[in-house]
Amino acid sequence: MRIDILTVVPELLESPLNHSIIQRAKDNNIAEIHIHNIRDYSEDKHKKVDDYAFSGGAGMVMRLEPIVKVIEFLTSERTYDEIIFTTPDGDQYDQKTANTLSIKENIMILCGHYKGIDQRIRDHFITKEISIGDFVLTGGELAAAIIADSVIRLIPGAMGDETSALTDSFQDDLLSPPLYTRPAEFRGWRVPDILLSGDHKKIEKWQEEQAYERTKRLRPDLLKE
Repeated sequence: MRIDILTVVPELLESPLNHSIIQRAKDNNIAEIHIHNIRDYSEDKHKKVDDYAFSGGAGMVMRLEPIVKVIEFLTSERTYDEIIFTTPDGDQYDQKTANTLSIKENIMILCGHYKGIDQRIRDHFITKEISIGDFVLTGGELAAAIIADSVIRLIPGAMGDETSALTDSFQDDLLSPPLYTRPAEFRGWRVPDILLSGDHKKIEKWQEEQAYERTKRLRPDLLKE
């Protein structure tokens, strides 16, 4: 998989995309991540990429010329399965979307900034608009990092145990069951006896019941879906 991220603040993406599972996936040639500074495509002598909105009001808008240039440069080299724009008014991101994106070959992510981007970019280039929640960030870089992380970890070979991702929360519209590790007893707090029984069928049934109960208590909306 190849992910190209378009941003005006590439420094914000350095740490999140260069450690842990993502770094191992890159080292093992399972995934590629390329960061493109939109300012490099600006013809302004000061490398400005924003301007005032025609509608007036507070806040600046990202100009379309440098964004068009970088998008057309990249699309001239390869075909993209999705060109994503990270925006508060996009579709709510969830595990199903991450699963769908994980089987794509090439993805481009445009990070919003300032007050937003020129609508013509959204009209003519963007194929999917994604929001990671009902709140506003300074820019879309952190959202892009979240999307990249959640997608890459699902690619076969990215994780040491490929079955681990299949038991994550939300994969079956359920939250994960409670987890325990050694010691079996600490300050009188005991691990449930069923987990120490060695009976894998009973343990699996207990986990399913616990996952359902936790979901019912904490996220009943998932069960309605």
